[in-house]
Amino acid sequence: MAKKEREKIEEINECPECHSTHLTKDYSRAEVVCEACGLIIEDALIDQGPEWRAFDSEQREKRARVGAPMTYTIHDKGLSTTIGWKNKDSYGKSIPTRNRAQLYRLRKWQRRIRVSNATERNLAFALSELDRMASSMGLPRNVRETAAMVYRKAVTKNLIRGRSIEGVAAAALYAACRQCNVPRTLDEIADSGHVNRKEIGRTYRFIARELGLKLMPTSPSDYIARFSSELKLGGDVEAKAHDILKQAVDKELTSGRGPTGVAAAALYIASILCGERRTQREVADVAGVTEVTIRNRYKELAEKLSIDIAL
Repeated sequence: MAKKEREKIEEINECPECHSTHLTKDYSRAEVVCEACGLIIEDALIDQGPEWRAFDSEQREKRARVGAPMTYTIHDKGLSTTIGWKNKDSYGKSIPTRNRAQLYRLRKWQRRIRVSNATERNLAFALSELDRMASSMGLPRNVRETAAMVYRKAVTKNLIRGRSIEGVAAAALYAACRQCNVPRTLDEIADSGHVNRKEIGRTYRFIARELGLKLMPTSPSDYIARFSSELKLGGDVEAKAHDILKQAVDKELTSGRGPTGVAAAALYIASILCGERRTQREVADVAGVTEVTIRNRYKELAEKLSIDIAL
C-alpha cells in the first residue's frame, strides 16, 4: 500500500454516517467497518502484516516470507532450484550466444543432480504417481501429504523391495485416505492407479503392520456425503440417511457388512422417504456395489427398523 493511502486510512477516526468512533479493520474482507451502523467506510485494504525486525543475516533468513512452502509430495521437499528454459539473465536481458552452450550444460547437470541416487529416483517416480492418482480422484492436499509421508517411511524401512512402486504408492494413498477420514474403496484406488485390487490390499496390510499404523474401520456414515453429492440429493435426504444409519448402529445391524453397501441402502431408503427417489441402479453405480447388495441391505434395514417404504 502506498504511503498516502495508508495515511488516508489512519486519518479516518469516525463514521461519516453516524459519527461513531468505533471502527474495525476487517482484514479477512479487506474493509474498514463501522460497528454502530455497519457502514463500509473503506475497502480493498492490504494487510501489511507485522513489522519484521532483523538484527543479523540469520534472523533475516528465518523471517523472510518468500518462496514456496516445504512439501513432502516432492522428492526433495521442494527445496531445490530450477534453471529456467528461457535464455535470459536475472535482469531479463538475453544471454549472449557464446554463453548459451554453457547454460545448456548447467541446465542438464542441474537436472541430473536433483536425483542423485536410487532412493531419490524411486521417490521422484513414486511421488509423481501419488500426485497423479490423488488428482484423478480429487483428494485434498492433506491426504497427499499424508500419503507421501507413509511412502517415505516405507522407503526408509526398506519395505519397497520385491514390490512394485505403483502398488506401494496405491497402498500408501489408501492408508492416507483412512487416516484422514476421506474414505475411498480399494476398487476406486485400483481404477485410478491401474493396479490389481488384491495387490493393493496385500501391500496395504503389510505396510500397516510394519509401520504400526493405527487405522479404524471405515464407517458407513463416512460415505453418505460423497454418495449424496454424486446423486445430486438434497440436505434433508442426507440428514435422513445419517439418522437411519444411527438407528442401524444402535441395533448392531452394520457389523459384518460392507460399509459402502449399508451407506448406499440407507441413502436409497432416505431418497424414497423424502420424495427424491433414485433407482437402485443409480445408487449402485455411485457406490460401486451391485443392485442385489442394495436390495438385500435395504430390505434388512427396513424390516429391522420398522420403516414403511411405499414402492
